[in-house]
Amino acid sequence: MRALVLEDDELVGELLETVVAGIINGVHVSLARSLTEARRRVAENRYDLYLVDWGLPDGSGIELVKQIRAFDSSVPIVIVSGRSDRESVLQAAHYGISGYISKPLDIELLHRRLSELVPTNSAESQSVHDFLLESSNDVVQLPTDLDPGEILDLMERVDELSAAELAEIWRTQIGLTARILDVANSSSFRRTGQPVESLRAAIGTMGVPMALNQALALSLDVANKLSRPELKVLAKTYHDKALSVAWEAQQIAIKLKKTPGLFQSAGLLSRLGEMAVLKVLNQFDAGGGKLEASEIDQCLVRWSAEYGNRLKVHWKFPLSLRELIGAVHFLSADSPREDQIVMRAAALIADGRQEEEESKRLLRRLGLDVSQFTKEGQNDIDG
Repeated sequence: MRALVLEDDELVGELLETVVAGIINGVHVSLARSLTEARRRVAENRYDLYLVDWGLPDGSGIELVKQIRAFDSSVPIVIVSGRSDRESVLQAAHYGISGYISKPLDIELLHRRLSELVPTNSAESQSVHDFLLESSNDVVQLPTDLDPGEILDLMERVDELSAAELAEIWRTQIGLTARILDVANSSSFRRTGQPVESLRAAIGTMGVPMALNQALALSLDVANKLSRPELKVLAKTYHDKALSVAWEAQQIAIKLKKTPGLFQSAGLLSRLGEMAVLKVLNQFDAGGGKLEASEIDQCLVRWSAEYGNRLKVHWKFPLSLRELIGAVHFLSADSPREDQIVMRAAALIADGRQEEEESKRLLRRLGLDVSQFTKEGQNDIDG
């Protein structure tokens, strides 16, 4: 593994070099003392981690971030800067950084942040299952621009959040803003014939709960952040499956006159374990590990439930949400809980299995008929 540290202060640079080397076994750290030198190194080589100072004698470290993001949207980039004001942090976030550490350095915080961003064990000397076992003991961060944990925290406050407050929180999230505007201007939400032009208006049009589910769906879409083609395809497949389950659960909830938000969320989160495993497999592959195509499905079968359960604990999912997610994959025949039946029926319908006896039986228990559901799901959560 290779890391590049851009820092003009010699002592700070050597400290950062020591910290990175202490966290990641076998890492080769290159130290650049100017923006010009760093830009030359990046043009000539590829690195697996970047630590970038903001203020440099010959320019801004943000220019290096832009250069890196032009060819790699997922590699970890951490800004290390004497600037600690909110505007600077937001400005850096706009360019897709992975973390921001203020000076003077908090070594414990830096150690923790880097441990979250990069695998601390060497992939080259391990089997993929050993790597997954060791990585399962760490907090797995999904490699997306939005943190699902933060979205879930906002969902806990859904009753007190206004469209204006949510728009302010998300004002630097360009991808999310575009998605919400697109949905708000779709035929499902268009009422006046006039386009919605601001994030605040778009959230007001669709409602805060629906906007939060849009954000959650986007935060779980990891496909564009993975480098190995087979993993990208699988990530898109699982994300589409989760969207379909969320859509069908929403439709059933509406038919039963239930508030659909929680059912949508459970559907969106139903492939959380698979997404986490694919992210770790991508780390293993990028770190020089030997990953055979035939092993990918084996790893998903073996590890998805374990990784999903760890994330549910880390994000402090309430028991009710865990049960709804679990029902997507399995439900005992005598389960009396209607909400869980909704989720299992939605999963079967999303999978095109509505004609199977289990699906018909579950729909009858809900007072519904299979003829009310089409075979085509919906790959968007648009209400």
